[in-house]
Amino acid sequence: MSEESSLPKLRDRALGIVATGTILAILYFGREVLVPITLAVILSLLISPLVRALRRLGLGPTSSVLAAVLVLTVALGAVASVIGVQVAHMVKSLPQYERTIRHKLYKVNELTVDRLAAFTSQTERLVGESREPRAASEAPPSSLTPGTPADAQGTAADGSPDAATQPAPVPAPLSASPPARPYSSAAPIPVEVHQPPLSPLQVVERVLGSMWVPLETAGIVIVVLIFVLLERESVRDRFIRLAGPADLRATTLVLNDAGERLSRFFVSQFAVNLGVGLALWLGLALIGLPHATLWAALAAVLRFVPYVGVWIAAVISAALAAAVDPGWTLVLLTLGLFTVVELIAGQLVEPQLYGHSTGLSPLSVVVAAIFWSWIWGPVGLVVSTPLTLCLVVMGRHVKALRLLDILLGDSQALTMPERFYQRALSADSDELIANARAYLKHDSLAAYSDFVLMPALRLAAFDLERRTITREQQLKVRQTIVTVIAAISGGRSRFTRRRHAMSMLDQMNAGRQLRQQREQLIGRWQGPLAVPPGSIMLCLSMGSMSDDLATELLVRILRDKQIDARHVSVEDLKAPPPEAVPGSVSMVFVVSSTPGDERQAAGAAVEQLRARFAHALLIGVCLPGLVLQQGGSDSILPGTDKSASSLVDALQICVDWLEERTKT
Repeated sequence: MSEESSLPKLRDRALGIVATGTILAILYFGREVLVPITLAVILSLLISPLVRALRRLGLGPTSSVLAAVLVLTVALGAVASVIGVQVAHMVKSLPQYERTIRHKLYKVNELTVDRLAAFTSQTERLVGESREPRAASEAPPSSLTPGTPADAQGTAADGSPDAATQPAPVPAPLSASPPARPYSSAAPIPVEVHQPPLSPLQVVERVLGSMWVPLETAGIVIVVLIFVLLERESVRDRFIRLAGPADLRATTLVLNDAGERLSRFFVSQFAVNLGVGLALWLGLALIGLPHATLWAALAAVLRFVPYVGVWIAAVISAALAAAVDPGWTLVLLTLGLFTVVELIAGQLVEPQLYGHSTGLSPLSVVVAAIFWSWIWGPVGLVVSTPLTLCLVVMGRHVKALRLLDILLGDSQALTMPERFYQRALSADSDELIANARAYLKHDSLAAYSDFVLMPALRLAAFDLERRTITREQQLKVRQTIVTVIAAISGGRSRFTRRRHAMSMLDQMNAGRQLRQQREQLIGRWQGPLAVPPGSIMLCLSMGSMSDDLATELLVRILRDKQIDARHVSVEDLKAPPPEAVPGSVSMVFVVSSTPGDERQAAGAAVEQLRARFAHALLIGVCLPGLVLQQGGSDSILPGTDKSASSLVDALQICVDWLEERTKT
C-alpha cells in the first residue's frame, strides 16, 4: 500500500524534473527570440508611468504610447551617441598617453620585478657562499698531485704511454681562400603583404555589418514595446484567462503586485543611476579626468548590473587616470570619488527608495546574476534582478510556486520561535543572544517572552511528547535557554562554576536553574525580608517545567521594571520565612502554562493564598498551552481577582495597580 502511494509522488517529481529541464532548454536555445521580448516587457514597465501621465494630459492611447516610445528612443540614442563620440575622441588621444603608460610600467617593473630579481640573486649568492667551504672540504683527492714525477705521470699502469701525455695533432694550415660552397649565404629578403585600400562602399559595408546586429535587436525591441503598450489590457486579460478565470482575485493580485513592484523598482533605479552619473560627471570634471562624460555615462549604464557594474567603470576610469597623470594622485582621486558616490547611493539613497520594496535577498540577486548571465549572456546579467523579482512575486501568490518565494525572497524562512528552537538544538546561544538584544531594542522583554520564548518551548514540548528529541538535545536546549535568559535579563551568576551548572542540569529544569542563579546573587529569599508593607510581588509556579520557566520570566520582567518580584513554589508556601514582615505581600501571580487538570487543581492553591494573604490581589496568569487559544473558561483560574493571558498582560496589570496606589 505504501509503494502504491509513493508512485504518484515519484511521478510528480519526475514530471517536475522534466519540466525544469524543458524550461531551461527553451530559455537557452530560444534566447534570440526571448531576449528582445523580455527587454521590451521590462522597458514597458519603465515607461508605463510616462504613458499614464500623457493619457492624463489628454493624449489618446496610440499617441501617448508613440510619444513615450519616442522619448525613450531619443534618450537611449543620445546616451549611445555621447558614449560613441567620447570613445572616438579617447582613441585619438591614446598615442599621447603612450609615454606616460611606458613610464608607469617601467616604475612598476622597477619596484616589483627588479627588486624581486635582486633579492633572488642576493639569496642565491649567499646560499652559494655557504655551500663553497663544504664543497672544498669534501672534494676527492686529484690523481695528479704536485710532486709527482713527470715520467710517472706520463706512463700508464701497463707501461704504455699515457694518452694524456701524447702530443696533440698538428692542425692543417689555413688555405688562402675558403672552399667553394654550393649555396649562397645571402640574408633573406623580407616580404610584406599589404591589403589594397578599401573603397568607400566597402567601408560603409563593414560599418553597417558591425552595427547591424545591435540595430536589429533594438528595432525588434522597439516594435515589440509599442505593441505591448498598446495591447497591455488585452495581454493582461489573456494571461488571466490562461491562468484560469476561477480565481480572478488571486490572478489580478499577482499581476498588480508584479507590475507595481517592477515599475517602482525600475523608475527608482533609473533615477538613482541618473543621479550617480551626474555626480560622477561633475566630480571627474573637477578633478581633471579627461572624457568625464564618457565615464559618467558608462557608470550610469553599468550600474544596472548589480554589485559589480559600477566598479567595472571605476577600474576603467582609474586606468585612464594612470595613463594621463605621471603620478598616482589622479588615480587615487578617481577611485575615492567612485567609492564615496557609490556608498552614498547604495547605503543612503537606495534603501529609502526601494531598499525593501523588491523583496529579494542579497544572495538570490547574486545567484540570479550568475544564472541569467549563463543563459543569456550580458543581457541576462542586466535583466537578472527584474526577472528574479517576477519569480518571487509569482511564488508569493501562487501556492504551487511557493518554493521560489522561500528560496529567493527576503522574508524569513523560519518564524522567530522556530529559529530560536533550531538554534537551541544547535546550542548556538551567541546568535540567539544577539537576536534577542536586537529585538529588545524596539520591544520589551515581556513581548519577547510571549512571542518568541514561550512558542519555542511549545515546539520543544511537541518533540518531547512525540519522543523525537534525545536526552543530549534536551540538555542543549535547556542550557541554551538558561544562557539566553540570563544574558538578556541581567541575572547571570559570576560565581557559578561550570561543573556545578552541568550537574544541576540533570536535577532541575531551566526555570529552577535560573532561580538558583538569582539566589546565588541576592540570597535564598531573593531579597531582604524587612521591607515596607505591600512592596513584594509573589509569583507562584504550579509546578510543571514550563510553569517554573514562565514564572521565572515573569519575575525577571517585573524586576526589570524595579518591582520587587520573587519566585516561589507550592513547597515554599508550606515553610515561609519566620522573619517575614506581615503585610509585605501586596500581589500574588499564580502562573499556569498547562491547560487542563493542572488548572483545576490550582483552585485549592488559590484558596490557601486567599486565606494567607487576605489583603493581597490575586492574579491568575493562564498562558496558552501547546495549542494557542484565546479566552474561554480554561484561561481563567477560579477564585482570582484578575486574569492575564500573557506575560505582557500580567506586567500591565501590575503597573496599572501600582500607578493607582501611588495616586491614592
